[in-house]
Amino acid sequence: MHTAAQAYRTLAPAVLGYLRAQRAPDPEDLLGDVFVQVARDLPRFRGDDAAMRRWVFSIAHNRLVDARRRLARRPRSADRAVPDRAGAPLPDPIDPELVAALGELTAEQREVVVLRFVADLPLADVARITSRRVGAVKAMQRRALEALERSLGRPAEEIPSPPVS
Repeated sequence: MHTAAQAYRTLAPAVLGYLRAQRAPDPEDLLGDVFVQVARDLPRFRGDDAAMRRWVFSIAHNRLVDARRRLARRPRSADRAVPDRAGAPLPDPIDPELVAALGELTAEQREVVVLRFVADLPLADVARITSRRVGAVKAMQRRALEALERSLGRPAEEIPSPPVS
C-alpha cells in the first residue's frame, strides 16, 4: 500500500523538476496542489510503483495546464503576501545548464523530454499524458535531444540525467 508521505518523498523532487522545467507559474505551489490531490485520491488508487508514477505525473500535467489557463484569464498580482514560514526546501533535480538548454526547446519538446527523463515515464505514458501518438512523441523526443546536443555542445549520452529519487 502506498502512503501520501511515501509518494511525496519518492516523487516530489522529480515533479518539482518537471514543473520548473515546464516554466510553471509558482512551481512550489503547484507541487503542493499536486500532492494535496494525491493525498485526497490515494485511497482510490490501485497499482504498482510505475502506475503511481504515471498517475502522479498525470496529475502534475493537469495541474500545470489548469494553472496556465488561470494565468491567461487573470494576470498574477505582484503584491502577494509573503508566507509566514517556508516549507522544507526540495533539492533541485535539474542542473542550471540543462534548464537553460531546455528553455531553448519548444514547449512541446520540453514537455516530452521532461516527462521522459525527469519523470522517467515510458513513451506510451508520455503519449497518453500529452494526448499524442507514440510515434509523434518519439519524433519530438529525437528532435529535442538533437537540439539539446547542439545547445550544450556535447552528445546526448554525455548530458547529465537529473537524479530521480
